[in-house]
Amino acid sequence: MKQMENKMISKWQADDTRPVLRFSPYAWAKLLYFRDKGRTEIGGFGITETNDLLYITDFITVKQNVTSISVSFDDNAVADFFEAQVDFGRKPQQFARIWCHTHPGDSPEPSLTDEDTFKRVFGHCDWAVMFVLAQDDSAYARLSFNTGPKAQIMLPVRVDYSKEFNGTELPIWEKDFKENIQPIVFTTAAAGLDKSKQLSLLQLYVVSKNGTKEVHF
Repeated sequence: MKQMENKMISKWQADDTRPVLRFSPYAWAKLLYFRDKGRTEIGGFGITETNDLLYITDFITVKQNVTSISVSFDDNAVADFFEAQVDFGRKPQQFARIWCHTHPGDSPEPSLTDEDTFKRVFGHCDWAVMFVLAQDDSAYARLSFNTGPKAQIMLPVRVDYSKEFNGTELPIWEKDFKENIQPIVFTTAAAGLDKSKQLSLLQLYVVSKNGTKEVHF
């Protein structure tokens, strides 16, 4: 795991008006652990506090097939994740608005596939954030407002040490990685998948119980 320097992570500088995407040290360490554990992309959801929706306190993965250029979430796992979060008393804006994933290379810039996924899957949410972390710790974060006067805002990214945070839980993270992260060989057939048939994240939660097998992120 790389030691993070005490500097701005993303290239976007903060000012008095721009919101900042903040990670707790626990959530940041967990994200780095998953990124550095393999050589593929890793995807998951940022968990936030009720009164601070841009402060990520945890990074949670679900079962997924991964390659060096893609992440494919299992829809039943996503549905189970949603149900568990609701049981914890969380609202969708706390667990289904910030899409976090890693790039194994040194560029955090979203790919065309990333952009298509963000628009298709999260475009039905009132707001959402796409966060990408590259191998060299450079980061990309964009807040998208999808209702009213739609807008896109680039977000600075910081690790926030001002609040109490939990220590690392390496045995649990190791268990989650083994259970959820399944590397696959990228094939031409997979590249030709018709993504127009895929569902929005919120639609998925409703219909996954009817037998849909997988949604690709």
